[in-house]
Amino acid sequence: MKPSSEKNPFQSLSNHFLVAMPGLLDPNFSHAVIYICEHTEEGAMGLVVNNPLDIPLSQVFEQFEIDYPPAIGEQPLLSGGPVQTDRGFVLHRPTEREWESTLAISNDISLTASKDIIPDIAQERGPNDLIITLGYSGWGSGQLEEELADNAWLTVPGDANIVFNVPFDQRAHAAVAIIGIDLNQLSVNAGHA
Repeated sequence: MKPSSEKNPFQSLSNHFLVAMPGLLDPNFSHAVIYICEHTEEGAMGLVVNNPLDIPLSQVFEQFEIDYPPAIGEQPLLSGGPVQTDRGFVLHRPTEREWESTLAISNDISLTASKDIIPDIAQERGPNDLIITLGYSGWGSGQLEEELADNAWLTVPGDANIVFNVPFDQRAHAAVAIIGIDLNQLSVNAGHA
């Protein structure tokens, strides 16, 4: 077979999950399911969607001195990744309302990174389906592609139902099931063909 002299065209993984392979030992990403919000040739940004923290959303509302219904305040914040852990990101279903910094990732999922969404969430005027993370996961140019070539991640099309409705501890299994894989059957020892 003759090697191709053409460079592989860039394929964005925006609106995809990265599911950590069993051999990924980085404590920040072991067992992680990351929803990729943006992926360009310059790099990628995503949010871990299955790592709840022991911090309830009520702490955010109290920091902003906003009243809130108790049920909303009980929702956990998630660790979105090791970058800018003092900054919040809201993944949510699209709404008619727009906030200062909202990016439509797909028809079913948007990302808001501005504080003006917080009072709306507290007053139940925000999106019905949402998760809030502290921090994000980021890759520089070519870094994610390198990790994919090293079999660190399994890529799966994104699914809003998994992001918003599946229990945190079942998200990895639900994500890989989309492509017909049983997570329990994956080997720690990755092979290259």
